[in-house]
Amino acid sequence: MDISRLPADARQRRSAEIREFLRSRRARLSPEDVGMVAGGGRRTPGLRREEVAVLAGVGISWYTWLEQGREINVSADVLDAIARVLQLGAAEREHLYLLAGLNPPQAPPADRDVPPGLRRVIDGWLPRPAYVIDRHWRFTAVNRAARLVFGYGETDHSCLVSFFTNARHRSALCHWEDAAREIVGQFRADAARYPDDPEFSRLASDLCAASPAFAEIWAEHPVGSSAHGIKAVDHPGTGELVFEYTTLPLPDLPGHRLLLYTPAPGTGTRARLSALLGEAEAETAPVVG
Repeated sequence: MDISRLPADARQRRSAEIREFLRSRRARLSPEDVGMVAGGGRRTPGLRREEVAVLAGVGISWYTWLEQGREINVSADVLDAIARVLQLGAAEREHLYLLAGLNPPQAPPADRDVPPGLRRVIDGWLPRPAYVIDRHWRFTAVNRAARLVFGYGETDHSCLVSFFTNARHRSALCHWEDAAREIVGQFRADAARYPDDPEFSRLASDLCAASPAFAEIWAEHPVGSSAHGIKAVDHPGTGELVFEYTTLPLPDLPGHRLLLYTPAPGTGTRARLSALLGEAEAETAPVVG
């Protein structure tokens, strides 16, 4: 973001915000918090500007100008150093980047499991389908409706791979060719966001070998991104089911996305979906007597 192109009033607001933000973060730390010997004669609590500058390895004048919101050249390395000195959390570090006019660095992918609270959200979305995928489009949580509606079995580990290799999923999905082009474009856009991650190239290479359809579309270099859309399936048990879907990022699980499906109004999907889940529950209910 080029701050110099902002209107004058916007630049003033930004200068005031970065000034108050950095002052407040200095004020909450003591010299002891950063490994310094406390000295006397402090009129206000917290670290001095000079101390932050020295600990971050930047010039005192430069740090003063940054805190004043002046239009100076700022690098990511310097902002990271200041964030470390001020002991900023992830959200605070991102806020500092934005105030300084830089795009925040992408968070590393999360390796931890989907937390129980999010799993309850997914299961509570029943009878509507819902699932979570990581940045490589691998399933990390799938509710029962998604498995019944889209044909995902226990061996399906990837939303992308299943789209092109799961025969049941392909035969049931309406307008498969259009959806295939869209999903390949989204995957290519995701790969561009992580240029240092070789897993995207490996996945694309493996799918090109396993699916001629994927290979043909991949060679055309489609690129796209969509957080909302329509997905229709011709389910063998209930007929056509039409859903509106929404994709939500999960800040606490970097790279992960939650996909929620809602029956499209006026399609009769809600009633057919409830019947499908009801029949499935009846089949799996224990026999009493």
